[in-house]
Amino acid sequence: MIKTWAKKLLYITLAIVILAICVNMFLGPHNIAAGGLTGLAIILEEWLGISRTMVILIGNGALLVVTFIFLGREVFINTIIGAIMLPLVIGIIPQYTLIADRMLSMVVGSAVFGIAVSILYFNNASSGGTAIPPLIFKKHFNLNTSIGLFFTDGVVVLLSLWVFDVDAFFYAITSIFITSAAMNYIENGTNKKKMVYIISDLYESISKDIMHDIGRGVTIIPAMGAFEQKEKPMLMVTMDTRNYQKLLGIVNKRDPSAFMITDTVSDVHGRGFTYESGSV
Repeated sequence: MIKTWAKKLLYITLAIVILAICVNMFLGPHNIAAGGLTGLAIILEEWLGISRTMVILIGNGALLVVTFIFLGREVFINTIIGAIMLPLVIGIIPQYTLIADRMLSMVVGSAVFGIAVSILYFNNASSGGTAIPPLIFKKHFNLNTSIGLFFTDGVVVLLSLWVFDVDAFFYAITSIFITSAAMNYIENGTNKKKMVYIISDLYESISKDIMHDIGRGVTIIPAMGAFEQKEKPMLMVTMDTRNYQKLLGIVNKRDPSAFMITDTVSDVHGRGFTYESGSV
């Protein structure tokens, strides 16, 4: 238990440090308020002279109450850690222009920002701020967190148009797209699988080769062609992308005229994918 919490705390701390670096060294120096409480802090610091640390600290305090009500005790505890750490770390890390080119700084900072937020979400935590509403949308409405973050950050971006110039406004919009894309890839893109449907008269030998050579289970589904009104077994197999070429080799070897449909799926749960088993 202690080891698990220590590991989670390490990941949360790492993510918070990365977020702070993105704000103080990539986005903030170029007045890119790409949504979130950190974006609001950049706007208010420029507009009213209120320090970023103070804005984030007060905002997170209010949102912690919402977290406890809608997300429960565990996320509340994890969020307390991030909500307190973020303003402190932002206050410690210097505000420095690491990349002079505004476009390059925005692209790099936004992508890394998305990765850091995903690390927090994977650990059922957040840095507070507008990272909390997407978690609520995910839990209660099954809305992807990257999409939820995009909508909640839109409000802050509109404020940047009032305080900064038009260029900063469009940079902020682009930044949100990049952050959302990075999060979406981290959440879904790294777990892509191939789902293949095969119709062949030699389905028995093909299925045996798949199970023996690739080590994946095969499902036999009864199928009927509308033209011939003749029933033919159809094989369904799901596998890692790296094994797809091996599957093609098996099918071409056994039956070059076999009919195949291949689709890419972003998430697979069950035996052989989300937990290990002695047999597939």
